[in-house]
Amino acid sequence: MNKSLIKLVTLGSLITASLHVGAVDITGAGSSFIAPVLTKWAEAYKKTSGTSVNYASIGSGGGIKQIREKTIDFGATDGPLKGPDLDKDGMVQFPAIVGGVVPVINVAGIKPNELKLTGEVLALIYSGDINNWNAAQIAALNPGMKLPDQAVTVVTRSDSSGTTNIFTDYLSKTNKRWADSVGFGTSVKWPAMSTVGGKGNEGVSANVTRVKGSIGYVEFAYAKINKMTTVQLQNADGKFVSPSLAGFKAAASGANWSSTPGMGISITNQPGATSWPITGGTFILVYKNPTDKTKGAETLKFFEWAFKNGDSIATDLEYVALPDNVTDYIAKNVWSNVVTK
Repeated sequence: MNKSLIKLVTLGSLITASLHVGAVDITGAGSSFIAPVLTKWAEAYKKTSGTSVNYASIGSGGGIKQIREKTIDFGATDGPLKGPDLDKDGMVQFPAIVGGVVPVINVAGIKPNELKLTGEVLALIYSGDINNWNAAQIAALNPGMKLPDQAVTVVTRSDSSGTTNIFTDYLSKTNKRWADSVGFGTSVKWPAMSTVGGKGNEGVSANVTRVKGSIGYVEFAYAKINKMTTVQLQNADGKFVSPSLAGFKAAASGANWSSTPGMGISITNQPGATSWPITGGTFILVYKNPTDKTKGAETLKFFEWAFKNGDSIATDLEYVALPDNVTDYIAKNVWSNVVTK
């Protein structure tokens, strides 16, 4: 290598090092719902800042547990904490992304978005009252479709899961019996006898792919990545819709995030002819007075960068980025409560 080239390489190395001086790695854990987009954000952010954002997709319950134990810098949950719990823990909470939870099936002969279901019937399937794919209730929604005489296996999350919170919140809104007997939350007692559990959206995707005659629920990015068979659902306006970015946007369009302490609103079963009925957000948890102020500041920097630069990454993965008025509200009314110096 000649001397001129050595000088250029050395200069380039010095410039790169100077850009990354003071970079502090941060760690988060929780929701598998947000994992695909957060991982891509982290990759792009490292190239820009030199800071590594290490994220463990362990489920929302795990994220809440670890942030409460102060073993991570931020937690992520699709089942938001309530205001009193946030105050008790000394934390703030804000939404980071919106996406769709979609039913996925492994039934021979049925093409993507060909089968139609309602929330009422979906709840009957998950309660075990409908246990065969040619059941009268499913046939009535799909006249002329050849439905197999095949047993239904329901696939659920085995861990504490925000995706489960969103899914069961929807079932509770569309089936009163489900609301009264099972309810909603990050963990519920699943009634169906033929239930198979999977850890994370990853585990549910794997089990639905493996088990013939199965039905599960995953964040839409997982369905796309794994080329899974999704279904149509009837929304609050009575329209049957296929899962799509446009449908998630329509459901989120009327969200009033500031109406609830911690911004922890539910946006399932929203009105609108094109709204996807099982839409929800992932919420980030950080301490108001973090033990490590530098890492606390870097955590907010990362999400500030994601809000300003990560929209195209989110769109590519079929997530809905938060609008500017919401991210402005977060910066002024949530992050302003975090001590970083």
